[in-house]
Amino acid sequence: MPSRQPRIPKPQRVPGASAREPHAEARPAVKPWCIILRTPHQTHRLGQYVGTLLHGGEVIALFGELGTGKTSLVRGIADGLRADSAAVSSPTFTLIHEYRGRLPLIHTDLYRLTAAQLEDTGLCDYLDGHTVIAIEWADRWKDGLPADRLEIHLTHRLPATRRAILTATGPSAARLLSDLRTNLSRRRPTRVVRQTRVQ
Repeated sequence: MPSRQPRIPKPQRVPGASAREPHAEARPAVKPWCIILRTPHQTHRLGQYVGTLLHGGEVIALFGELGTGKTSLVRGIADGLRADSAAVSSPTFTLIHEYRGRLPLIHTDLYRLTAAQLEDTGLCDYLDGHTVIAIEWADRWKDGLPADRLEIHLTHRLPATRRAILTATGPSAARLLSDLRTNLSRRRPTRVVRQTRVQ
């Protein structure tokens, strides 16, 4: 009998927070969502769900300290895009990795870069409306991040548990977050998690 695959818990609405969407008059704001990820597999699955919903041109900005699962999340996104997720590794030294799936995926890590060095990466060249860009340590590029992006903030809770807060900052990201919420809400979680607040 095949073993049952664990599923990521149902996402929880973050109370008291509002999405930073600049075009709220054109589309209702989508509030940030908090998800508790209890295993590395659940982190991968979250990325996979995101990847299946991408249409091209999205920017996924990843925030979090070392070991919070940023690269695992990108592997899941690659899976969702039908790219070779086994080839995904942190591009700390090579700066940019490119993967081919149903959409091109650019994976970059800004951990070691200064603000001046960011100008020479050529990252802006990939903002073509078709390529998906996943940026680890996105806080290093605060002034250069596109206004429309999906932010995923990952933090430690327990040795194997992570908290992911997803925030949309523009209309395209708001659609993605809304679709993700709908997709995950249809799946019954293996364990109900308590609601958490943004600190």
